[in-house]
Amino acid sequence: MASALSSLRYGDSLSVVAISAATAVLCEAISWLLIYRTATYNSLRASIERHSRKLDAMKSGAGSSASSGAGGGGSSSAQPASSRAKKMDRVETSLKDAARELSLAKLKSGAVVAAVLFVVFGLLNSLFEGRAVAKLPFAPVPLVQRMSHRGLPGNDPTDCSMVFLYFLCSMSIRTNLQKLLGFAPPRAAAAAGGGLFPMPDPKVN
Repeated sequence: MASALSSLRYGDSLSVVAISAATAVLCEAISWLLIYRTATYNSLRASIERHSRKLDAMKSGAGSSASSGAGGGGSSSAQPASSRAKKMDRVETSLKDAARELSLAKLKSGAVVAAVLFVVFGLLNSLFEGRAVAKLPFAPVPLVQRMSHRGLPGNDPTDCSMVFLYFLCSMSIRTNLQKLLGFAPPRAAAAAGGGLFPMPDPKVN
């Protein structure tokens, strides 16, 4: 496919984009086979969404009760407020734990996807080494130019290397493909910060 596209006017660019798109589809198929279709993943995702909705409802309820209690005042509202805070902390902890477990569950497919990307990158590097695959419409800043002009002969800053184009395609195509297929990570998981190496809780001494 790459050799057939290379004969066209923008053949090298189309080849890199086509291979990037095919790789994104393959990676998502692998992820679906290993992770997305499993009961564990679906259960964790549902748990994250459930805890997120519950936490949002508790926060909105706490805000409305605080505004209504501001006029009356009194110490009687101190105990319910403390109880609500403890419940919110428990729900937030459960949300972070579920997000962390989801990240751990995706490690298996992540390793396979990383291996596929490594092989594809090596293939593209052997096909387009030392060749400009595209022309940029402007001269990028020096920091970006180090990547966009990597491995290319000459001093034309608008020459685009395979590495730079493949990097852009990989980020944009796979991200949008995940959103299209409904495989994008839950927003609540990112908001909870429950990754593999979460930040320490400032509430904990």
